[in-house]
Amino acid sequence: MSDSTSTQSGDAVGILPMAGRATRLPGLQCSKEILPLGGPAAAADAAQPARVVCEHILDNLRQAGVHEVYLVIRDGKWDIPTHLGDGSRHGLNLAYLMMGLPWGTPYSIDQAFPFVRGRRVVLGFPDMCFETTDIVAHALDYQTQTGADVVLGVFPADRPHKVDMLRIDADGRVREIVIKPKETRLTQTWGVAVWTPAFTEYLHRFLAQHRRQAEHAPELFVGDVVRAAIEAGMDVRGVEVSARPYVDIGTLEDLARLRGDEADNAR
Repeated sequence: MSDSTSTQSGDAVGILPMAGRATRLPGLQCSKEILPLGGPAAAADAAQPARVVCEHILDNLRQAGVHEVYLVIRDGKWDIPTHLGDGSRHGLNLAYLMMGLPWGTPYSIDQAFPFVRGRRVVLGFPDMCFETTDIVAHALDYQTQTGADVVLGVFPADRPHKVDMLRIDADGRVREIVIKPKETRLTQTWGVAVWTPAFTEYLHRFLAQHRRQAEHAPELFVGDVVRAAIEAGMDVRGVEVSARPYVDIGTLEDLARLRGDEADNAR
């Protein structure tokens, strides 16, 4: 992996779904995406604003040369635009969209359809934290090299029961996605994605069909749609972007672990 900015990222636009309710993080005083890291002392230092969770993916997007980013929020999460503003502090151009249908992350992503149609898309998750800032750049470069419809940025999985597990061939093609298995021999998951306009259109069509029974169906995951795309013959590939697992702050345990790591790194 290289720490250099992708030379082919000028056509790419980012989407960050931020409409979750964080029900597994009770007692939060702010949206989880802008939770300060490094503990209470860092948050109290007015001279040096605390680093917040979503800055991990924002840094990756900027490093990759992806400066146009759509953030999808829900009513009540106004602290996110208040904190991030127009993005200029992070070297980005941020735009905010309101969540429409509440049946899973793919619906939040599709909220950006009129704005990103015809563009290459980078999907990032603002509640995940990574060790490096070249993850998005590496996935973009790999998509440029292969021309794949979808590229999944691959990480080792330390908690398979919480994530999408992947079976990837030697040529990098994703052959199977198993969502939150209780047991598995698979070892890899994904944390970022890059896709072409062909998949944006596929996602939009897929949801047009799905919404007919969405109210009575289980929550839809991005992995469900990517798996369907593989079955439909789309070229979906995985590329390793990190030798270390990412941390998803979905629970109080994970948040405590992340804050401990950030505090150690700051010393």
